Amino acid sequence: MELTKDKVEELSKLPTGNVADSVGPQFVMNSSIKPIDPKSKMIGRAVTVNCFPGDNLALHQGMDAATEGDVLVFDCKGYTEAGHFGDMMATACKVKGIAGVVIDGSCRDSQDILELGLPVFVRAFNPRGTVKESLGSVNVPIVCGSVSVKPGDIIFGDCDGVVVVPQEREDEVFAKALKKYDYEIEVREKLLSGMSTMEVYGFDKLVERKMK
Repeated sequence: MELTKDKVEELSKLPTGNVADSVGPQFVMNSSIKPIDPKSKMIGRAVTVNCFPGDNLALHQGMDAATEGDVLVFDCKGYTEAGHFGDMMATACKVKGIAGVVIDGSCRDSQDILELGLPVFVRAFNPRGTVKESLGSVNVPIVCGSVSVKPGDIIFGDCDGVVVVPQEREDEVFAKALKKYDYEIEVREKLLSGMSTMEVYGFDKLVERKMK
């Protein structure tokens, strides 16, 4: 699938819940990974970076490798006692057209990043600085938010969190997610007409069976 501007716009209407239901729970990052800005929407292919905790040299390597429309995914091993990513780095990403950033670790300058408008998903905030000593590995399989991420996987994020869509399954997953989205429009119309969730989803019959 080519993530053209039109395709990204089409997929942007989907909530992460539709995507998560279509790909499976094992591809949903744990609940600690949240957006700085709850209004964030992020879709792009992963540029993965294996990082050293408390050292952000590898993050700069990843930023250099990424191109417009990519999502940078940094495996900082969940380390939250230093701010691996800050507003200057976010500015550089924004200028380059990076679609978003996911950090399994912490960042700083969160208010400035929020105002910049770059979607950044992170485990925590910490103003402490980092060293720049250790080279990382770019575009290798990593784990971020307890989910395996490979280079080229589609990273999908919004206010609820982040979902990873494996590249080899993306057509199937998004077809299912779009179908679910259309179905939920129909469900909403029925609910607005006064039907109950028990009626719409057939839970009334399920309850009857369970009570027997």
